[in-house]
Parts: sequence; C-alpha cells; structure tokens
Amino acid sequence: MVHLRRPQLSGLARNLAAPADVMVRLATHEAGRHGLDMREGQLPDPVAEAMLRYGGSDSAVFLVRRRVSSQMRRRIAQHPDPAIRDAYADCVRAMVDAEIPMDIEVLVDIFGRPPAELAADSDPKLRARVAESWRDRPMAVQVALLNDADPGVRNSATGAEHPGVPAEYYDQCLSDPAVRSNVARRIPLTFEQFERLLATGDATVLHAVAGNRHLTAAMVARLESSMDPSVRVAVAYSRHVTRHTRDRLLAQVKAQDAAGSIDARVALHWSGREPSWLRAAPLAERLTYLDCPHAAFRNVLATSRDLPDEAWRKLDDDPDVSVRRTAARRPGTPPHVLLRLLRSHGETFHVQPLLVDHPNFPRQALRGFVDEADPRIRTLALEDADLPASALRRLAACEDPYVRGRVAGHPNITVDLLERLLADPDPKVADSAAANRALSRAQMEHILTEAGI
Repeated sequence: MVHLRRPQLSGLARNLAAPADVMVRLATHEAGRHGLDMREGQLPDPVAEAMLRYGGSDSAVFLVRRRVSSQMRRRIAQHPDPAIRDAYADCVRAMVDAEIPMDIEVLVDIFGRPPAELAADSDPKLRARVAESWRDRPMAVQVALLNDADPGVRNSATGAEHPGVPAEYYDQCLSDPAVRSNVARRIPLTFEQFERLLATGDATVLHAVAGNRHLTAAMVARLESSMDPSVRVAVAYSRHVTRHTRDRLLAQVKAQDAAGSIDARVALHWSGREPSWLRAAPLAERLTYLDCPHAAFRNVLATSRDLPDEAWRKLDDDPDVSVRRTAARRPGTPPHVLLRLLRSHGETFHVQPLLVDHPNFPRQALRGFVDEADPRIRTLALEDADLPASALRRLAACEDPYVRGRVAGHPNITVDLLERLLADPDPKVADSAAANRALSRAQMEHILTEAGI
C-alpha cells in the first residue's frame, strides 16, 4: 500500500535494491516503516531492530508475522517491555475474540497446544476459529464440533466442504438453525428433507437448497414456481429443466434486473452460480450448448479442452467477451485470436495467468500497443521488458496515472524519466518510481534528505 503523504518513502522501503543502511534510516519514519511492512523477503536484523526501536509494539506484531531471523524472533520473545514481547500474541488473541479467521499454525503457535486440544478449549470463539482453519481434522473431532454447545462453533465446523458431515448426522444438522444452510447446499437430500427445508421459510436456506448439485428432477420442478431471483437462476442452470423453462426463468430475472432489482442483479452477475454440471457432460451434449442464448452455458463450454476446431472458432467470435476470454485460455489458441482479443478489450490483470503470457501470444507485437487510444490497452506494451526509452517516454505522458505508474515500475526506465516520475503528483506513481530497482543510490539519498532522515 502507498503512504499517501510520503509515497517516495513507502516506495523506497519496498525497493529490493535498497541497502540495509537505507532501510535502517527508513525505519525511523512512519512512511518508511509502512513500506517496510509491505517489503518482500526477510528483513536484515539491523533493519528489524530499527523497526522495533521506532515502531514499538505495532512493528513487533509485523516482525513476528513475517520472515525475520530466528535470532530476531528470540529477541522479541525475550524483550523486557511486555508491550513489545507480547504484542503479537495479544494481537492474535484480539483477532480470535473479534471472530477473525486465523491459520491453524498461528493458533497452535500462540496458544501453545495441539489442534485437538484447542478444538476442545473452554473459549467458544477459539473453538470456532479452529473449526474454520483446521480442515484436515479427524472425524472424531468434527463430530465433537457438530455437537458443540455453541452455535457459532457448529456453524464454523460446517462452513467448508471438508471434512464434511457423516451421513448419520444429516438429520441433526438439517434441524439445527446454526448449520442448516451450510449443510443443505452440499449433501444429497431426501424429498422429505427437501420439503422440511423449504417449510422453514428461511431465504438463506432456500438459496442453499437451490444451489445443491444433488437435487433430483422432482426437487427442481418443485422450485420452478419460486419468485426469488436467486432460486430462479439456480433452477435455470439445472440439468433437469427444459430449454423453454430455462429461457422463461432467465427472462424473468433479466426483466427484474432491468427494472432495478438488486436481488436480480446479484443473482445474474455476482452470485457465482453456473451450470457446472455441463463440464462433465459428454462432448456431444456439451456441443448442443454452443448456440445457447445464455452466456453462462457457453462460458462453461469454453472451459473444455476437447472441442472441435469449428466450435473453437465460434467461441472465439462469441458476442460475450467473458466467453471469448475463457476460450482464449485453452492451450491451442491461435496467436491472432489472442492479439485481437487484447487489442479490443485489454487484459484482466486479476486473472492469472495473463493472456499476454500465453505461450502462443506473439510477444513481438507488444510494442504495437504503445499508441493505442485506450490507456488500459496501451499499458500492455509495458509487458515488454525491453521496451525502448522512446516508447516509455510516450507512455509516461499519458493522462491516466495507472499507465504512468506502470511506466514508473518498468525495468528499462531511464534515470531522467525515473526522476520525473518520482515527482509525479499521483502518490501511486511516485511510490512505484521509488520502488524501482533501477533507482540510483544518489536518488535514494535525495529522497531521504528531502524527508529529513
């Protein structure tokens, strides 16, 4: 994260070329410590000591949580000031009390007992955190958690698919309001259990049941009359409905969405629902959905790896860009398809691996993105590590700070351009420039001197 008031200091602290003496000086300033918190790799002991000296208990929490030497860990554990010595343990205990999920390794380390003992602790909040994080627990421990007196513990014990619920506990869990919805979305239901769940009138339970992949055709038919948009979408995505029913239900939800219904918008776009059963269907059946009017089905189809060439050509020209992106991730995507997709719609940097890193992408074409009109597409040129200085200067003149920030972090940046971006009015750009390993020692010294450290 960028320190908005002193971005050059936070960026310099993350700079992997910054020597230890520079980091020690940075530790004396709040913005420097902020950047050191985000820095990759293990901190040298002198830097960790400076962090502790100037950052106190806040830095102690950070230092124990990240990679520091075993000697430094011992020094913190034996520190004469209890506020520093106990800072991390106190922080973990506070997070447990605030019901914030924690790794089981952290809980074992701080509470000093094996997971099975922690799962039986007198504090229900600790038991709940163990139930959340200890996913490979024995079934005997899981059964004890399912019978726990605290509803929060029982809820945590059933929050994930594993380790699951034994069949002999299905009825008990489906009768328990604390875990009912968690279990109802995962286990095979009898029709009697299905009807009892619907009779609760609980919308959360209803949504869980509707998303259960084990539903029979009779159960799905029973849900068809629901007015709830989430249920309608779930039913429409089921393998058990006719094309006519699917079209009708999705048309109803789309009409609700167009009328301003937030519930309908969530159900259509943000629920994560998809016809996942289609992935395991025989090829002939999957291909019948190539012309399906609903993008969710074509998107699942595009995750296949065994489609004939004519099917891939159709998916590469799909009217929905998300379908085209999914299809483009197959191993054999032609270079021109990747290039056309990125030129038209850019990259989705939050989805890995990037399409620009696809083995078939023509990387020699990256420099052709420099003069694209859309800044988000133009920035793809910066995926070329050898982009010439002339191209970097053109990109650095872009009004979009995102593009300038990407230029500021480019490995081929020149000294003069780096100097200019260090003074950029956008804090993220200045931070990225200061974090660039091309930063000279003289520039580092100037940043420190300007900050008076």
